[in-house]
Amino acid sequence: MGHHRVRQCIEEREEGLSPYAVKSRFSRGRRVPESCSVVRTSFQRDRDRIVHSKAFRRLKHKTQVFIAPQGDHYVTRLTHTLEVSQIARTISRALNLNEDLTEAAALGHDLGHTPFGHMGEAVLNEMYPGGFRHNEQSLRVVDLLENGGRGLNLSYEVREGILKHSKTGVDILGDDWAAVDTLEGQVVKIADIVAYINHDVDDAIRAGFITGEDLPFSITRVLGQTRSERINTLVCDIIDSSWSATGDGKGDPVIGMSSAVKDAAEALRVFLFERVYRAAPVMRESTRAGDVVRILYRYFVEHPDLLRSEYVLQDDPVERRVVDYIAGMTDQYALRLIQRIHPSECWSASQMQDLRF
Repeated sequence: MGHHRVRQCIEEREEGLSPYAVKSRFSRGRRVPESCSVVRTSFQRDRDRIVHSKAFRRLKHKTQVFIAPQGDHYVTRLTHTLEVSQIARTISRALNLNEDLTEAAALGHDLGHTPFGHMGEAVLNEMYPGGFRHNEQSLRVVDLLENGGRGLNLSYEVREGILKHSKTGVDILGDDWAAVDTLEGQVVKIADIVAYINHDVDDAIRAGFITGEDLPFSITRVLGQTRSERINTLVCDIIDSSWSATGDGKGDPVIGMSSAVKDAAEALRVFLFERVYRAAPVMRESTRAGDVVRILYRYFVEHPDLLRSEYVLQDDPVERRVVDYIAGMTDQYALRLIQRIHPSECWSASQMQDLRF
């Protein structure tokens, strides 16, 4: 066949996908037009660019829930991203959607996440006059900050899936759910929830906050007792409830869950907020982490000459450069910086933790 026909053959196979799937050759394109790859579709190329980016590598040292934990098995932003990608691919494959588009958006969805999880995001949103949301920062990373300011030049559909993956605090399947233009983007959004409500339970048990028996029976009766059972229940229910997305149903398809499973998943999310995310030790640790971000922000606004040029755009206002720099930091890098700025304080990860992992 010759390698020059590989991409075309893949694109021809995509014609067998659901009529609601996005076919790569009908992509709305890139911000800067490029010639096509000879062996990869546009979405496969986007996935590869994300995986090879520096922002993707840094995810391995960014917090999910617990800050710089000492144990080897806690979820990081990178392992979370990989779990989201795998769950999303399973759903997309079952619904005959474009798995490459799904995978690319899933792998890129948290590239703009701050150090110290959502506390870092909350503090930057408070400090920066323009506000801060990690999904918008993820898009900024792929559009502008990677490659020395050239960005990754991703396709429109991947960029949209990255931008709109965030739930913005509404209930699961709340009012803004179907705001994502593509079903593949909706799959990433729902896979993000499936991943975190399950791995955060595991981490909370590992840290000693809860035991498996603490999960309410009303949740485990529907979803299952183990992580594997719960994920399987959720994924199978999403597939069953979204079957119209394959093109076999009627009306506009949407990715969703049955009411019973959705209610159980929402109850599990609420349980995590009450028993884990807002637990006193986590809140004390998060408050301390927020102080780190707040001090770093003020320090770099006053000393913009110390910002490393490869992580910011020099023509941007100083506050925008500071936000980009801090948002790109890993937990460990932020802690190393704060120790240099305030060496008299106790900022090490172990000293910040009220828990002993």
